[in-house]
Amino acid sequence: MVSGAVLGFGAWAGATAHARVNDLPGGPAVNQLNFAPPATRIAEEQHWLHWFMLVICTVIFVLVFGVMFYSIVKHRKSVGHKAQELPEPIWVELGWTIVPLLIVIGMALPATKVLVAQKDTTASDITIKATGMQWKWGYDYLKGEGEGIGFLSTLDVTHREMSNSGKPAPTDDYLLKVDNPLVVPVGKKIRVITTANDVIHAWMVPAFGVKQDAIPGFVRDTWFRAEKTGDFYGQCAELCGKEHAYMPIHVKVLSAEDYSAWVDGEKKKMAAAADDPNKVWVLSDLVKRGESVYAANCAACHQANGKGAGPIKPLDGSAIVTDTDHAKMIQVLLHGAAGGAMPSWKQLSDTELAAVMTYAKNSWSNQTEQIVQPAEVVAARQ
Repeated sequence: MVSGAVLGFGAWAGATAHARVNDLPGGPAVNQLNFAPPATRIAEEQHWLHWFMLVICTVIFVLVFGVMFYSIVKHRKSVGHKAQELPEPIWVELGWTIVPLLIVIGMALPATKVLVAQKDTTASDITIKATGMQWKWGYDYLKGEGEGIGFLSTLDVTHREMSNSGKPAPTDDYLLKVDNPLVVPVGKKIRVITTANDVIHAWMVPAFGVKQDAIPGFVRDTWFRAEKTGDFYGQCAELCGKEHAYMPIHVKVLSAEDYSAWVDGEKKKMAAAADDPNKVWVLSDLVKRGESVYAANCAACHQANGKGAGPIKPLDGSAIVTDTDHAKMIQVLLHGAAGGAMPSWKQLSDTELAAVMTYAKNSWSNQTEQIVQPAEVVAARQ
């Protein structure tokens, strides 16, 4: 959980260069040195365990070095002391073997208790799969209230623009704001299953005492039970590529009533957004749909004007975008390109992919009048 202090240091570093930044409730604090304030029982036990171990280590340090320096000062050769051989009684041999053993056992027992509790994911109320991908999180509610809900959580576009400017305004939640936070109810045991679809990531929320690697091809799990409502923040804690810093985690803890209302609203939105991949769209409707998909998923890198930035290639005037062979662009979106610099977007629906491609083909200077129908994406997936 040292990462909590790292988050705090990042907020402090930004504050020194600009105006004052305030502490972020549920996230990093300015000049933060200690762990984040705990919001779960496990996090509280981790705090207690940290101080318990620190006190024991400090006492040992003081005693050992105190005796050592006392011996050096009081028995130095310059005051007339001479080295001599001392007998080694059995109680001394037993003492320096048994006492350290008892200390280790005394430290191991509470640590083991907390570690076992951290891994006990049984009897969970809600199970959520968190999939790490470059560079966002995908959340799927697998069990419990909210089952069937799924969405992507990406860094808010305004924060990416602030970072690209090189002169971000003082913001308490800088690089921690997302478009779709993970929403859970207070007081319920939430099991989080972690995996990844590209490289190793790590799902970490310091206030919950949770940090679990997300590994491609493997499934790991952890859990938390938030004891208070509010917003809590974390970040990917595994170096996952050039945009590792742009992969925040935002968990919104609601009351049981508010959570139920959120679930109801999300399911209504999902029902309204359900698309028939065999539907034939007209250009204007598909461009309008693609504009929102582009703003939510593409504008952070390629910019709202399609010009790209740095190594990010522009879409405005791109040969692949304007090519009449739609299969080339479809393959890039489904499988990524440039060794992962352009990630795969296969998690988007067929209609969303068709819409965003149609939008790119008919925006800025790319007035091609081309339409990519969802059926083309369906065929390319097979």
